[in-house]
Amino acid sequence: MRKLISDAPIQAYAPFCDCLVILANVFFIMAKFSFKEAGPNLWEDFELLFGKNGACGGCWCQYYRLPQGGKLWQTTKGAKAKKLMKGLFDRNEITGLLAFDGDHPVGWCSYGPRSAFPRLDRMKAYQRDDALDSDRLWCINCFFIVREYRNQGLARLMLKAALKFLKKRKIELVEAYPTPLSLDGKKQPAAFTWTGPMKIFEEEGFELVQRLSHSRPLMQKEL
Repeated sequence: MRKLISDAPIQAYAPFCDCLVILANVFFIMAKFSFKEAGPNLWEDFELLFGKNGACGGCWCQYYRLPQGGKLWQTTKGAKAKKLMKGLFDRNEITGLLAFDGDHPVGWCSYGPRSAFPRLDRMKAYQRDDALDSDRLWCINCFFIVREYRNQGLARLMLKAALKFLKKRKIELVEAYPTPLSLDGKKQPAAFTWTGPMKIFEEEGFELVQRLSHSRPLMQKEL
């Protein structure tokens, strides 16, 4: 009679079992979240997600959307920034996605034509000649995740979802400005990784095209 169970010791199956556990966790995380592109019907979800602080310091995802910082930024953040963002939603000019756990918004990923984020052109680390081709070049530039959902791989999933949405829009080239590890190889605090960890962009095939300083790499990916 043919044996149905191998004579190999149970320890031999340990690596295989570990892989199954990892895969199960990945599928569980993926099934847990859903992703929707921003639009007028999602303003209330966005407002709920960003809360009283406008995500961080009254930003309301306007940091890169203003042409410059300094006094303009100081007088815009807060209620004025919220009004500007709501206007983008109302006019259906907003691009980005919301992550949901059931019906509850738990994350935001901002993307759009680079030309929609004029402050980038005033930052030396991100100035590029090919940035003039704004119809072809889009960027992914901000992630916000509520505290209870951080360190669960959600930023990675939002990036994957964003790339899928960009492909549907037939975008050809996308760039990013991720946060690298510190010079001594340590993870940066969550407050400093709002552009996304560099690792998740590397995993999705983004390539480093410019790095004028360690902390401000510029990466691109052809879709």
